[in-house]
Amino acid sequence: MTALAENLERLEAAIAEACRKAGRTRAEVELMAVAKTYPAATIAEAAALGLTLFGENRVQEFAGKATELEPLRMPVAGTSLIRVHLIGHLQSNKAQRAVELFDGIDSLDSLRLAERLNEAAGKRGKRLPVLVEVKLSTEESKAGLEPESAEAGGLLERLADLENLQMRGLMTIAPWGVSEAVTRACFRSLREWRDRWAADYPTLSLDVLSMGMSGDFPLAIEEGATQIRVGTALFGTRAATPELA
Repeated sequence: MTALAENLERLEAAIAEACRKAGRTRAEVELMAVAKTYPAATIAEAAALGLTLFGENRVQEFAGKATELEPLRMPVAGTSLIRVHLIGHLQSNKAQRAVELFDGIDSLDSLRLAERLNEAAGKRGKRLPVLVEVKLSTEESKAGLEPESAEAGGLLERLADLENLQMRGLMTIAPWGVSEAVTRACFRSLREWRDRWAADYPTLSLDVLSMGMSGDFPLAIEEGATQIRVGTALFGTRAATPELA
């Protein structure tokens, strides 16, 4: 058994235990493998082990892997073997390239970016899945929309009219190096905002709650995550910041 296969086995056991503790089924939580800094060959190895959803942090980095991974992403019988989503901050001037490269954008954080993505997706005849990134941390390094801001309200009001975008839910990143109580409160807050916005904007789909990473996904599962983003626990320690890993 390879190191990656062993890591995946341990990770699946931990996810299953977290789901059991939360009174949820394993099928309720989708695993995104965060493959930033790892080569296309590692993604292909993970795909061979059954992983289907991958997250990348930067447009330019994934552009270097995309050609090699194309056979895994070509639709067969209407679906592809793997999907790759952008989870890192996206500048609006890179929207067109991001739409070309990715199967979804999970870090939508402004109306301007939404309009750019909608335009680019329309030109490609594509309906692009998106998650709105919500900033629930005071850390300056964290991206996302302040949930009580006018910008957040304006984006949510307009999303239903952007017909080339498929709104799917919300994403957040918990503060780094804080207590379990603070982390849990962050995840709980995202769920509460989802419930509030689902009532306020009934035409939007907000089914996905993407929250929890290698160090805190059990808490996220307990607080209602439908998707967790795991890199380090799966692929090993990387020489990078802990963001989105």
